[in-house]
Amino acid sequence: MFGVKKIIKRIVLFFIKPLTKFINFIIREKGKYEKNELKTKLKKVGNNFSIGNDYLVLNPKYIEIGDNFTALDRFRIEAWDKYENDTFEPKIKIGNNVIFNTDIHIGCINSVEIGDNCLFASRIYITDHHHGDTSDGMIKLQPSKRPLISKGKVLIMNNVWVGEGVVIMPGVTIGENCIIAANAVVTKDVPNNAVAAGIPAKVIKGLN
Repeated sequence: MFGVKKIIKRIVLFFIKPLTKFINFIIREKGKYEKNELKTKLKKVGNNFSIGNDYLVLNPKYIEIGDNFTALDRFRIEAWDKYENDTFEPKIKIGNNVIFNTDIHIGCINSVEIGDNCLFASRIYITDHHHGDTSDGMIKLQPSKRPLISKGKVLIMNNVWVGEGVVIMPGVTIGENCIIAANAVVTKDVPNNAVAAGIPAKVIKGLN
């Protein structure tokens, strides 16, 4: 009896291993195909484009990406041209040599622009809009039914390093060579060559 079980196990493994390899091959090829399709739908894309798994790209026709782009898993970038009864003209532009780690969310109805040579850690949220405002009329609506409102574009200039868990809010410009410390919430402009930290973020140090 023991010998029969052993034979059956070997037979199952004989068929299961190649089948598993084949399924994994199909999954990989499907992923490659979808990523190549995404590149054709972007408004502009440079050389050396790499994106991880489980990504979401909404309306790629409004998104420009430069050379040497890397985004790891769960990259979510949304260019909203319509929400409820409102229409928008979003613009997302990402420069050369930009690296995003995991779990990035970028939302745009106006303009989000990121310069060259920027590095982003994980769990970062960048947005140029809110769901409604704090007026009485808005508060009476359920949050998902409130209109999207932009207080201004987001501009992140060249050579910026954004730390873990950072939130960058609408109407903000982050200057060149800045470092945004982990878990900061950026609600106001940050000048060139500065380190900003805290909630809300404040400049804590200048960089020479």
